[in-house]
Amino acid sequence: MQDREVRICVVGDELATGVGDARALGWTGRVVARTHFSRPAMLFTLAVPGETSTQLGARWETETATRFGSDSEVENRLVVALGRHDVASGLTVARSRLNLANILDVADANRTAAFVVGPPPGMPAEGDRIAELSDAFADVASRRRVPYVDTYTPLAQHEQWLADLAQGGGTYPGQAGYGLMAWLVLHTGWHAWLGLPQDEAS
Repeated sequence: MQDREVRICVVGDELATGVGDARALGWTGRVVARTHFSRPAMLFTLAVPGETSTQLGARWETETATRFGSDSEVENRLVVALGRHDVASGLTVARSRLNLANILDVADANRTAAFVVGPPPGMPAEGDRIAELSDAFADVASRRRVPYVDTYTPLAQHEQWLADLAQGGGTYPGQAGYGLMAWLVLHTGWHAWLGLPQDEAS
């Protein structure tokens, strides 16, 4: 695995691109910066602002197909970065579950290893619904033995996250917030998923 070229496609909404981060790294840039590959990895962040899981499900396969390699020496990896727009759009939890299940099932059929990052806290009024959504996504991933990063539970009452979010108007975190998300990803099976040794300094 480590001798192969690794291509990672991150699909999700604008949070996947680090909107609000003055350093323009987001959590994805910070995670990859702390991941040591034997060969340079290719990371493609394929984000659509305001996207629900229904919309994500309709486009991800086509968009990743042009980035993934067909050669046996290429290791294709899919990161599903789920946002909060299902809540704002009024999608039922059942529909959100089905959308993620379909994405993961297609990825599995394509022999593409998947990794799921759940929605982080946002507006306080949406807290309970985001928590319910995160739990549902976690269950779907668990049933398929796909790693899931719960970003909601650890950050919902985290003072640094809440302060950072408040500075961004309650919607987007800044450098500190994305740093916290990156830490959670790095410490929730990221290296194991890639077949790489854990970076003790992460």
